Amino acid sequence: MKKSFVWVGSVIGTGAVLALVFGWLEQPRDVRTVSVSGECLTTAPKDRTAITLRVTTLDTSAAVSMKQATAKVAEITEYLKKQDVQMQTTDFNSYEKTEWNRELQKSETLGIETSIAVEVSADNIDTIEKILTQFAGQKNVYSENLRMYTSSETMKPIMEKCLGTAVENARTRADALAAGDRRHAGKMLAVSYDTNTRGLYQPLASNFLRASAKMETADAGAYVGGGLVTKDTEVSVTVTATFEIR
Repeated sequence: MKKSFVWVGSVIGTGAVLALVFGWLEQPRDVRTVSVSGECLTTAPKDRTAITLRVTTLDTSAAVSMKQATAKVAEITEYLKKQDVQMQTTDFNSYEKTEWNRELQKSETLGIETSIAVEVSADNIDTIEKILTQFAGQKNVYSENLRMYTSSETMKPIMEKCLGTAVENARTRADALAAGDRRHAGKMLAVSYDTNTRGLYQPLASNFLRASAKMETADAGAYVGGGLVTKDTEVSVTVTATFEIR
């Protein structure tokens, strides 16, 4: 029994020594690192034009108000289907409209107002001009938020390229810092990034169509056509990266 105990103890002791040895061998070497930031600034062209067409109807009957609005929207969408555009309904509301009566000093109900908004976008401004001219002066039709913007399809590759440029910029800075110790930047150990766009949407005009006033076709063209200068969307990417120093 005594010999058995000693043998077991010897095995355990030897295992402990081996564990210590291998544990020491597997200890990671001290890794020297440097953390830097990198930037990229570029621009993206505004490649789409958009307008929101809003139909607004008012009647004492909610059913009549909604019927009038949906009928007009159906007319608009039927026309838009024949154009090279993208469209979607972005707003549909029906509510009691009131107005303050100054003489009686109280709020009075005018009726039930129904409002439906259809957002329309195209890859050229001439198409939007054609649509604006088509519905200029029509009863119950208004326009909102005429604008140009950079589409996601155009923005994505530009943003990805800028991200790569920012990482390269960060590595260049890391190399410059490491060179002071006659070393260079090795593999990237960690990275985070932040993106920002400025001027993604550019308003062109507001309340272009008015239900209460007729608009001549020539006037419509004056708003949109010819000589229009747009500013590109400003894109910035900032990365924070940690590199191994070798």
